[in-house]
Amino acid sequence: MEKISEWKAELERERKEKDKSFAVHWQSPIPPEERAKFKGLEYYPPDEDYRFELELHEHSDKKLLKIEDTGGNMRNFLRWGEFRFKVGDVECTLQAYKNHPRAERLFIPFKDVTSGKETYGAGRYIDLDYARDRTPEGRWILDFNKAYNPWCAYSKNYVCPFVPAENWLKVAIRAGEKKLKREEG
Repeated sequence: MEKISEWKAELERERKEKDKSFAVHWQSPIPPEERAKFKGLEYYPPDEDYRFELELHEHSDKKLLKIEDTGGNMRNFLRWGEFRFKVGDVECTLQAYKNHPRAERLFIPFKDVTSGKETYGAGRYIDLDYARDRTPEGRWILDFNKAYNPWCAYSKNYVCPFVPAENWLKVAIRAGEKKLKREEG
């Protein structure tokens, strides 16, 4: 129980820091004219059911995948491996990508049943760092509570990779960031 409360406290602290940064930092993706009214991002409550410790099933043949971004550019990613897990009774698979063979970060873009309704329509991302997001046993920590919106969700000044169809989940992932609600007027 103590481990869960520590995890939850750390998640809440990270969220507060991000909100503060988005409100005032000069590199914030929130347009400058909206920052004064920005009251923070909306999140689902922390839910340990959406935190998984998983083996990465690394692909023996790491195929190059070209993913279009919101600016119409094609970006190269390596299809590095896949995570297999269950949400409720539904078997799910997500591909993990790298932008370079020596990169120590895995990029997991995904869409789910909440996309376009409760969450950003183009999908959300999770980044996993080799040193930070692994257990002592070598499993990866795939925590959907850390799922975030790409910066193009906040401003047209940013371009973001689209989520490949192979990472569209047929379940609702009610964890992580929700859609940004903007004040009118």
